[in-house]
Amino acid sequence: MALIEVKVPDIGEFNDIPIIEILVKPGDVVKPEDPIVTLESDKATMEVPSPGAGRVAEVLVKVGDKVSEGSALLKLEPAQDGASKAAGEKPAEAASPTANAAKAGAGGNGASVPPPSDEDAPATASSSTQRATGMPVPADFGGVLASPSVRRIAREFDINLTKLTGTGEKGRITKDDVKRAVSGAAGPAVSGGAGIPEIPAQDFAKFGEIETVPLTRLKKLSGPALHRSWLNIPHVTHTDEADITDLEVYRKTLDSAAKEKGYRVTLLSFLLKASVVALKEYPAFNASLAPSKDALIMKKYYHLGIAVDTPDGLVVPVIKDVDRKGIVELSKELADVSERMRAGKITPADIQGGTFSISSLGGIGGTNFTPIVNAPEVAILGVVRSTMKPVWDGEEFKPRLMLPLCCSYDHRVVDGALAARFTRKLADVLGDVRQLVL
Repeated sequence: MALIEVKVPDIGEFNDIPIIEILVKPGDVVKPEDPIVTLESDKATMEVPSPGAGRVAEVLVKVGDKVSEGSALLKLEPAQDGASKAAGEKPAEAASPTANAAKAGAGGNGASVPPPSDEDAPATASSSTQRATGMPVPADFGGVLASPSVRRIAREFDINLTKLTGTGEKGRITKDDVKRAVSGAAGPAVSGGAGIPEIPAQDFAKFGEIETVPLTRLKKLSGPALHRSWLNIPHVTHTDEADITDLEVYRKTLDSAAKEKGYRVTLLSFLLKASVVALKEYPAFNASLAPSKDALIMKKYYHLGIAVDTPDGLVVPVIKDVDRKGIVELSKELADVSERMRAGKITPADIQGGTFSISSLGGIGGTNFTPIVNAPEVAILGVVRSTMKPVWDGEEFKPRLMLPLCCSYDHRVVDGALAARFTRKLADVLGDVRQLVL
């Protein structure tokens, strides 16, 4: 029976993604959509599923290998009921990979291979060409003696391994070398620059009973990215309020009709549309600072990220081309994204290309907060729960539904006056729903 060669499917604009787990071995029987390997980029963790049922004949990769779209992963002997069909087909490629953040530390299903130790053989450098995506290709640190796990840590903390002096055998760079570079501690590993002092370790057990709970894989990925943004971007947060009394009446009308059709119309759809109106008037908020730090990259598209809190950590799916979609279409897309998130079906393409982000805590509460800018973006909008307040209209106080707006921005790109104008424009648009159709 002819074997099917299973390859890496379309994983967006990512190249040379390291394999961190191999979930099958020769002889294993798999079903369609069963995960076979786990990939980890600097943005997300992805499982590549089996394209069909069968028995694993040969695994062609190992932990630490770097793969791209089209790379062969394993050979599959198709199940008997599909053998005749498979004989006439080209080698199959797996379906879209699923984002998976809950596997780390949770035991998981099926066998997993631990990540390589510092003593593993160094990974070979890749010569893949970076695509024009606006997203950086993870650094390979060609010529550096370091294991795949050390390289991954270095990418997460934005440490250039070529600037470090390894203390391991034959000059190999170890995890401790990278940790010293992150903390800025003195030692032979740091060849230049300075970092932030590490928080001293404490033995909490001597004060009482403790339990150590591993972070989810998603938190391990998002944590360094948030830390990097906070350290590199001079954050300032401007706050304002929007009168959404009339908007809420209109939203409820749309939502009543939507319930009968299986979706909901939430305030988030209006926030997306209002943000585009403000971004068009103040395009610096839809830009990114050039790597040289002496120019702005102005984006002519409006892909807005929605920061969502999940049980495993923060996920920021990106809604593409918001300027071309109406409230109803955005509401349906948000419902679809939420469903795919709950099912663990978010792919790399779903979290790429954002130009501006929104973090909504309205369903929980609060009065204001400081959202962290999602670099390389330069601003993010945070909203909390709206409240009814007495508002003076020039003659009397009237009850109005007021929505707090919290806009954090990169002060290298946006100054305070511009931030105030942007946020006020956003509030004005939310206060007059007619502006959303202009």
